[in-house]
Amino acid sequence: MHAMILEKPGTALRHHEVSTPSPGSGQVKVRVLACAVCRTDLHVVDGELPRPKLPLIPGHEIVGEIVECGPATEPLHAGTRVGIPWLAWTCGWCRYCQSNRENLCENAKFTGYTLDGGYAEFALANAAFCFPLPDLYGAVEAAPLLCAGLIGYRSLAITGPAIEGKRLGIYGFGAAAHIIAQVAKYEGREVYAFTRPGKAEDQEFARSLGAVWAGGSDELPPRQLDAAIIFAPVGSLVPAALRALRKGGRVVCGGIHMSDIPSFPYSLLWEERSIYSVANLTRSDATSFLALAPKVPVRTETETFPMSQANDALERLRAGRIQGAAVLVPDWQ
Repeated sequence: MHAMILEKPGTALRHHEVSTPSPGSGQVKVRVLACAVCRTDLHVVDGELPRPKLPLIPGHEIVGEIVECGPATEPLHAGTRVGIPWLAWTCGWCRYCQSNRENLCENAKFTGYTLDGGYAEFALANAAFCFPLPDLYGAVEAAPLLCAGLIGYRSLAITGPAIEGKRLGIYGFGAAAHIIAQVAKYEGREVYAFTRPGKAEDQEFARSLGAVWAGGSDELPPRQLDAAIIFAPVGSLVPAALRALRKGGRVVCGGIHMSDIPSFPYSLLWEERSIYSVANLTRSDATSFLALAPKVPVRTETETFPMSQANDALERLRAGRIQGAAVLVPDWQ
């Protein structure tokens, strides 16, 4: 099969033809229909996340059609369209799995990081971690829901109920933010969007999705925030967000990697402000969010790239030149 391979962190992906995998017990093989490009893919490719499987097929926002099932994959069957997210497998017996926190599993495996992912013609997945997708979405439209949507949804939930957190700041208005801004508005929240300073186009994009205010991350909003989510991997945004919070407000860091957080005065954290991080997702997150998305309805803004041009998509994302989400589609001959 055709695949884009990371041979060494810090190098470009290379197109190879490799053996097509066969599903084992509990696994399904899917024909990849689309795979979104996530900032986590950049962190893997750039070597900011340690110890990836090498060589590696990246990609963890996969939409595919099941073409073959191994034993013990019921009720999934050939012909079913599924989404395959970042969390690929959990052990079920560690203290985190046993306390309904499988996102923190001691032995977890991850799609496109410790297991091969979706920048390929076919992909394997554990059936228990595949999710049927709402009919409302085509393959390209659905792909960003599987990480940008899911991590964004978990981040939003951690900010607290909408009734307690009406004014929500979102720092970094990319793939996750553009999805979760719509969910937040649906819940009755006010969204305040923070972009790179001077990015007027991104600020207008945020307003088009319902933000009541949009400005640079170096600005304070016109009103104090009840909560803030930071999606940009920039540590200096933590004290910036704290400055914008009311007493008792909460900052949620929604990324898997962030540059160092600079020192800041304790007065920014005092008065029961708090900082949380989000790690991975649970299957319950996926089930809940994928049921909610068509009710909003969430609309995903996407820019498509041929799968063989994955390096171009990654570079555009690295440079901040993607509005919404980049999605790879197969172009193998």
